[in-house]
Amino acid sequence: MLVSAVTLGCALLLGQVERPEAAVPPAPPEAPADVAPEAPADAPPEAPADARVKALAEALEAPAPGAWTFQMAVPDANSPRQSPDEKVLCLSLPPTPAVPSGQWRAQCDESKQECRVAPAWELDSEGHETGNPLDRVNMCLDVMPAEIARTYRLVPAIADAPPGWYRDERGRVLQYNFDLHRRVRLGGAWAPRWLRETEGRDDRVRVDFGVDLEWPGDPGQLHRMTLLDTELYLGDASSFEATLLRYDFRSERDEPLFRVTTFYGRPRRFDVFANLGFWLEVLHAEQVRREDVKADFLTLGSTHATLDLWHSRDLVSYVRVRAGPSVERDRTNGFFTLVPGAALEGDLTLDRDGFHHVLFGAEAQKVLLAERVEGRPLRPERLRLRAGYELIALAINDQPVSLTLEGRGTWRDDLAYAPAGWEWSAQAGLRFSLWAPARRDAPAAHGGKE
Repeated sequence: MLVSAVTLGCALLLGQVERPEAAVPPAPPEAPADVAPEAPADAPPEAPADARVKALAEALEAPAPGAWTFQMAVPDANSPRQSPDEKVLCLSLPPTPAVPSGQWRAQCDESKQECRVAPAWELDSEGHETGNPLDRVNMCLDVMPAEIARTYRLVPAIADAPPGWYRDERGRVLQYNFDLHRRVRLGGAWAPRWLRETEGRDDRVRVDFGVDLEWPGDPGQLHRMTLLDTELYLGDASSFEATLLRYDFRSERDEPLFRVTTFYGRPRRFDVFANLGFWLEVLHAEQVRREDVKADFLTLGSTHATLDLWHSRDLVSYVRVRAGPSVERDRTNGFFTLVPGAALEGDLTLDRDGFHHVLFGAEAQKVLLAERVEGRPLRPERLRLRAGYELIALAINDQPVSLTLEGRGTWRDDLAYAPAGWEWSAQAGLRFSLWAPARRDAPAAHGGKE
């Protein structure tokens, strides 16, 4: 107890003792407000305040050491074009008023140390970048570093376009090559008809539609198909003609069928080829009207062998003969007949871009195994002539609109109590193709439509 009391007393005594305060150094005397502090003798004179602000602004506007101040120009109508077959690199360049994004596409030639550079976005009429990306271009999968781009000569160029398409200096793409054998078509025409017997005219209009397909097979082979080929004639003596399916196979032989050698002067050999094919038609319906007589015929099927007298290298254009039988139902009189027929016909595409298309043909048919019908021969005959021309005039959303001109003539004596004779028709109209891709041999555009 004594020790604890002594300890508590000492603690209370020490708590009553004051600690000495730390010494605070005196503040220096303040200089008068109108007296500026003296600068060191070796310090440079200070610039005015406005001069310092101007110098700071110039420093901010000046590029950093090593920055690239290159300003790329946009292409014009005379600029070179990128190739659709070469690799494209993504390239970022300093922004310009015309191309603020700085995004470009480059194709480079290492041997020339040169790059053809095109904007990655379409341009407006004033040459400024829009928000529309380029359509129908090859994707750039690799990036070209700016350090490497500095070592190349950069040339403004127009971006690449696929074969059959053309791109203008603004980067917009358009199709200028069309395959009229691959399309969905819808057309209309004024189609008056003249009958020689009555010397009158039937005022009619024609509405036609169908689907045309074509694809190559093995080398030297070509397949062609038409679906729902339909023609409706409205007005005086309304009628129609429609085919569900038409198929055409054509080929080119490497070996001649036989060889002809002449010995007049120097011996010469001539190879004669038999480029045979096959033509098929399924469900062909026809309604015929002449004066007050109407008849309906339905061909269940036709099979013809074809022989090309001439064809183009790609087999698309040809002049040929075909012949074979058909099985037909005379729906007006209610019996089946056998109808052999033969035709000479041609299908010609006159130019490389598919703008001019010519069709012509002459077909003869003989109706056999028919029952006797009062007012017509026992074995009626038919003769059809046809010549047509189609010209692509313009395109709407890259879908071609064609002008069509056609002349037709038909002689037949298979209508009971209708006099045999000719009927002639002249047809002129428009045809819209909903789908017509570029031809398979379409070239790449170098300077526009050639």
